[in-house]
Amino acid sequence: MHCSGIVLCGGRGTRVGGADKGLLEVEGRPLVQQVVERLSPQVDDLVISANRNRQHYAALGYPVISDDLDNYQGPLAGILACLPRCRHEHVIVVPCDMPDLPDALVSRLLAGLRDRDVSYAWDGSRDQFLVAAWRRGLAPALADFLGSGARAVHAWYAGLAVERVDFAEHPERFANINRLPSAE
Repeated sequence: MHCSGIVLCGGRGTRVGGADKGLLEVEGRPLVQQVVERLSPQVDDLVISANRNRQHYAALGYPVISDDLDNYQGPLAGILACLPRCRHEHVIVVPCDMPDLPDALVSRLLAGLRDRDVSYAWDGSRDQFLVAAWRRGLAPALADFLGSGARAVHAWYAGLAVERVDFAEHPERFANINRLPSAE
């Protein structure tokens, strides 16, 4: 099944002292580069959602899209801005701070999508709402949701047909980087 990918890098970085999280280096490479290397072999095309440092993200060779909404309106605004640039009806969404996502992530999320609007990963203890397969056709409803002032991903999903995909056998693959790397 053909699909597009979105890597979310558009946040404020509040958990990392305001740094641009996607550009933080872990093991000598930016997080976004590691995520792109994991996701790109699994999708047909890819876009990056980023509101800062666009030139650094563009150096990865993929289109970089900023939100149309001011003041960092959250990941749903980034997804909405990227959906029109995705070539396929099925879209995989991942955050920039999970550098070790599973190799079979896309195939399993797409299998969970079936006749649903969204399928998302569950790591055995936490719902990973931003590791998900979406239908690109959700864009008009998402625009209405954001237009109402709502921003919470779980609230958006509450109005959709969703499927939780079990990845509990490898919860470590969903570890996200929420601290500045320590200088050693």
